[in-house]
Amino acid sequence: MTAILRAIGLAALAATASATQVLAAQQAGHRLSMVRGRGFVRSFEFEHKLRICNAYAFEQPLHIFQGEKKKLTGEEPLAYKDCRDFSSSLRTGDRVDFKAADATMGTFSISDLPASDAILLLVIYQHDPETASVSFKSHVFANTGTPQLAIIDVYKGKERAKAVIVDIAASRNVTVSEELRFDSVVAVNEGRYEVHLEGPDGKIAAKANLVALSKESYAILRVGADPAGGGGQEYPEALVVYPESPVAVVRSRAGARSLGAVLAAAALAAIAM
Repeated sequence: MTAILRAIGLAALAATASATQVLAAQQAGHRLSMVRGRGFVRSFEFEHKLRICNAYAFEQPLHIFQGEKKKLTGEEPLAYKDCRDFSSSLRTGDRVDFKAADATMGTFSISDLPASDAILLLVIYQHDPETASVSFKSHVFANTGTPQLAIIDVYKGKERAKAVIVDIAASRNVTVSEELRFDSVVAVNEGRYEVHLEGPDGKIAAKANLVALSKESYAILRVGADPAGGGGQEYPEALVVYPESPVAVVRSRAGARSLGAVLAAAALAAIAM
């Protein structure tokens, strides 16, 4: 069977346990470039899209602010297990605040921005089931032509599981699958896949469809939390895949691509917990 995984180098996932986080990317977000023939220097602006996922197991949705006044979520706060893209202009030093009702849940600080177009993934989640404190995990997706996946585990509970990707376009007589390492980034060929959470007994605890399109970047999250002290609301183990790309695009391109092997595992830098 053709192996799904092969190594490449991408940016790192970063995680810390405090409520104020730092997103470190490659270089400063603005580069000065000389415009020949005009005799002046101008600032070249890059497009930085902010992709936020709410993995914080809480019944109230989160309001998201950039700074003190700019409300990114408008009149539609971000519910648990939802993700959303924001095209707001970002600058080094910006703060992203998360609030439930009038209470501030946590703050993420942007210390640096890449000198290229990029998608900045930010996941807010529960630091532990015993307290209301939050943590963040973040990643800067490289600007490549192949689909990229960030596989992130923020589940807080007693269940044990691994993530597995299955190429559902492979021959019916052969199952092409491989484990996805949590807190890693991988690249994959355009195509249709399933992502499973498999327990130690091999049973599938959760699954989700993944339609991977060229030049797109995806978050694959394992979420959920057991209630603190055995009481309160339970949030079962689940999978979140974002964005959900249209399968019709892949079908229209099926004749132009091979159904062969697919994943490229990213080289992972240090993760601080």
